[in-house]
Amino acid sequence: MQLSELHARSQHADRAFRVLAVVAATTVLVVLALITVTMSKRAWPVLEHMGLDFFTSSRWSAPEGIYGALPFIFGTLFTATIALALAVPVSLGVALFITQVAPPWLKKPMVYLLDLLAVVPSVVFGLWGVLVLSQHFGLGRSFLTAGIILAVMITPIITSLSREVIETTPQTDKEAALALGATRWEMIGASVLPHSKGGLVGAVMLGLGRALGETIAAALVIGSALGQITLDPYASGNSMPAVIANEFGESDGMHKSALIALAVTLFVITIIVNLVATAIVQRSMRRSRGT
Repeated sequence: MQLSELHARSQHADRAFRVLAVVAATTVLVVLALITVTMSKRAWPVLEHMGLDFFTSSRWSAPEGIYGALPFIFGTLFTATIALALAVPVSLGVALFITQVAPPWLKKPMVYLLDLLAVVPSVVFGLWGVLVLSQHFGLGRSFLTAGIILAVMITPIITSLSREVIETTPQTDKEAALALGATRWEMIGASVLPHSKGGLVGAVMLGLGRALGETIAAALVIGSALGQITLDPYASGNSMPAVIANEFGESDGMHKSALIALAVTLFVITIIVNLVATAIVQRSMRRSRGT
């Protein structure tokens, strides 16, 4: 086969790959746009009916046609905050232990265990929260119970991503810090964490996205109290995914539009979280390059 024929085939393959990549990327954007347009159209009746009161009112009464989403927005953010406060220190600690401290014979079993924990169905965690945390630990069905369950669910995600990011730290940087007399902890603080900061933020934000969107586990343990806005973690409450799961099957008309509007609100919040995470990661990468 002549060199010109090989070059022509290579060009054809490159063009085919480029077209395939563009089609795949365009398909994702088209699907996202269709979801946005369809959901927004279905949510518009209640937004037109309630106006800004949909986001600022704390009263939700389907029989009276009153739909205030503020308690559900608060519950979603409150439980996600509790989950992050509990999961982030544990996740980063486990990731650092696996990558920097654990011997090889212990490292692999821990990685397998984390991967196994990540694929456990959410309903299993929810039932465990109902049967164990709510009853035997006296937490009841509350914001705190939901936050703990969400923390358990997002810990494997944050840990796995953090571990992958930490392992990208150049070995020469760590050895240089140790050669200068740094302790292992000082080496981690001086070399590992600064190098991994952007990726760690991204891992935490992905965990936050999972916590915001979790449905079944939160619905089982949060208590499903309507109109509850309180900073008491032991109080019952509700969240946007939970109320959608609990009420969508019996809804119609304006009620269904209100639930879809909750989904759109959650969608927007998730996008904002991802945009903030992307901005933080990019800023960290620019700083690390000195630009």
